[in-house]
Amino acid sequence: MAKEDPEVPIPRTKLRRELGLAAVTLSGVGIILGAGIYALLGEAAGMAGNAVWLTFAIAATIAAFSALSYAELSSMYPLASAEFEYVSNAFGRRLAFVVGWLIIFSGVLGAATVSLGFAGYFSDLVGVPRLPSAILIILILAVILFSGIKETARVAITLTLIEAGGIVLVIMIGLPYLGQVNYLEMPQGISGLLQASALVFFAYMGFEEMVKLSEETKNPERNIPLALIIALGISIILYILVSLAAVSVVGWEQLAASQAPFADVAAVALGPAAFTLISIIALFATANTALLMMVASSRIIYGMASSFSLPPILARVHPRTRTPWTAIIAVVLASIMFLFIGEIGFVANVTNFTLFVTFILINASVILLRYRAPDAVRPFRIPGSIGLLPIIPVIGIISCCLLLAQLEPLVLLVGGLLVAIGAAIALVGERRPAAA
Repeated sequence: MAKEDPEVPIPRTKLRRELGLAAVTLSGVGIILGAGIYALLGEAAGMAGNAVWLTFAIAATIAAFSALSYAELSSMYPLASAEFEYVSNAFGRRLAFVVGWLIIFSGVLGAATVSLGFAGYFSDLVGVPRLPSAILIILILAVILFSGIKETARVAITLTLIEAGGIVLVIMIGLPYLGQVNYLEMPQGISGLLQASALVFFAYMGFEEMVKLSEETKNPERNIPLALIIALGISIILYILVSLAAVSVVGWEQLAASQAPFADVAAVALGPAAFTLISIIALFATANTALLMMVASSRIIYGMASSFSLPPILARVHPRTRTPWTAIIAVVLASIMFLFIGEIGFVANVTNFTLFVTFILINASVILLRYRAPDAVRPFRIPGSIGLLPIIPVIGIISCCLLLAQLEPLVLLVGGLLVAIGAAIALVGERRPAAA
């Protein structure tokens, strides 16, 4: 972790504030929807059965507790460094670095995984090998990222409308079939339901990425919290409806055996042509998710580098496009490297580990700052407190711990290793200047 050097100038070129409430909200919907629901519905159905819709409700409730904490903190500290800034103000820079490290890692690894998902659909449709396809989509997305935040937002909004259309199409397909199955059938009981809830939490990944657009949003103190809540609400409704529709058409057994569950639902109801249509929509959905994950990762790298917790070279902003171009290059290279890793269920759960740990600390930061800075300006304030103690962040911590306990031992081991590496870098970074 780099320390601030008084002789190193803070970059003068700033990010450009281009995004309004609608753009941020649609960007949030775009990153929340997409790869998670398209790729994980089948695997979750194998654990939770026809009650898979309930796993999305459980995960949504737990996500909402932390989303409200993000809303309060983002209104206090509307900066691209987001989680790093929140935890730094509450607990100090060392722990903040570990959180930033986990967020960067989860974004990069998530983008790589989703790009492989894109490549799988693309390979099935046109026969191009998977790895070259994944590399190609990352490079195409990099060009979009370099072009500017307004241009990136336009692409993201277009893709969001397409992928949301795919989900709405599956919901419409399922309407005539509603009531065909027992929606509380759980082949593995409550244990399977909770494990599936921990898995599908990945499908809500994205609401926390929205706060990293704070330095490119107009009136971020108001628009970021409001957009966050609206985007999460839209996503929750669509997820529950589409999971009900899917099990109504094909049942949990066929969903669990499917590599392309949405496409299979469409094929059963409408024939082979619908399979191709949904597969094409899935390409847009996975590309959009990867794009927005890369946006978020590059922004937190930029924010941490601007705070001298990463090398200042990563805070350079292109004078024409006003994009953090060196941070984007770092994200692209790392994402390509991680293309060679992983199966989506395992990688999704490693990503979930980083999210659960981060959300625990974010909720704890809200609680601690209520005591340490009770008079600080909070344009958005979580309702419901006992004295200075806010109740919802406490529930958020407990619920995240519950889902964390559902992860398999290997996931916990890999996640713990990531935390240990980040902590070691933070400690070495703090001590190095003292030895000089």
